[in-house]
Amino acid sequence: MAFTPLHDRVLVRRVESDEKTAGGLIIPDSAKEKPAEGEVVAVGAGAKDDDGDRISMDVKAGDKILFGKWSGTEITLDGEELLIMKESDILGVIA
Repeated sequence: MAFTPLHDRVLVRRVESDEKTAGGLIIPDSAKEKPAEGEVVAVGAGAKDDDGDRISMDVKAGDKILFGKWSGTEITLDGEELLIMKESDILGVIA
């Protein structure tokens, strides 16, 4: 992929949610919520502090993350729907 986020931005691929509930009911597309879980595809170099030094990123490509329901901006790259968001929109890393 020929895309690199700038500064403290992160490129994220949503993780698809299950089609069925735990009880076996199939969830129709109209009732599904977009998942707030994803995989980091690419990260920027990090923001700069007041002295001009880079602040290193806490996430890296390949990390599984949780993010807010309304976080990020949806973009399409190479026919794939992805999200680009600031690192501060990420709630945590799934171990």
